Amino acid sequence: MSAGGKMTEKNKILELKSINKSYQKLRVLKDLNLEVNQGEICCLLGPSGSGKTTIFRIASGLESADSGRVEKNNDPRFAYVFQNPRLLPWKTAVENLIFVQKNYGLENETKLRDLLFNLSGLEDFKDAYPHELSGGMQQRLELIRAFAVKPDLVFLDEPFKSLDMKTKVNLRKLISLIQSESGITIFLITHDPEEALLLADRIYILAAEAEGIKKEIKIEKPREKRKIADPQLYQQLENIMDIFTDLVSDLNYAVEDIRSLF
Repeated sequence: MSAGGKMTEKNKILELKSINKSYQKLRVLKDLNLEVNQGEICCLLGPSGSGKTTIFRIASGLESADSGRVEKNNDPRFAYVFQNPRLLPWKTAVENLIFVQKNYGLENETKLRDLLFNLSGLEDFKDAYPHELSGGMQQRLELIRAFAVKPDLVFLDEPFKSLDMKTKVNLRKLISLIQSESGITIFLITHDPEEALLLADRIYILAAEAEGIKKEIKIEKPREKRKIADPQLYQQLENIMDIFTDLVSDLNYAVEDIRSLF
């Protein structure tokens, strides 16, 4: 489904209903509700400690909620990209793709592997081992490994974290191109408002301290035409930053102590 398309009940691929999760006495999620629609890039945006990764793990089936329901439409095939690459160090780059493809009977999809290596700029490193690749190259390999299984839904948990700006831009372009042409659904977790605005069709802003979804934002502008300098997009960024400002602690109470102690 193209960006800005109408969201209907029938094209939900994943839905979380009344999700609650605590770790001992720390409540992380309380009555959380969200949905991911077929063919979109849906983004969960929030500050550190807001429960983003917990939602990622529950939504993807890697962890169970204390209560609530996770509903999937037509048993979708999931793939995952984590904050840090989880490549198999004893296998080459191409063997890493073949390994996951075997789980779905796709090991003979040579043309798909070749396409993904070409798109990612890793075509000359198919026989390299992970330790022979830079951090950015490892993350690109992690990304194309996820797409190599022809997934219905890819979970991206802070995939650009700790990467340099050039690598981030290239990865964003790669994700956007593959998603727009394949229709694969993507659920992106990030703490970066600009990243969310440039990639997502729909953004959930997550409040801290188990307060749930603060706001939902739909981005109508096609991804290939988005620039933060665009007045409309910049205004949305300002709105998000205002919300983020409300979410962080007010430290004005410490002004006098700072002045006296420094």
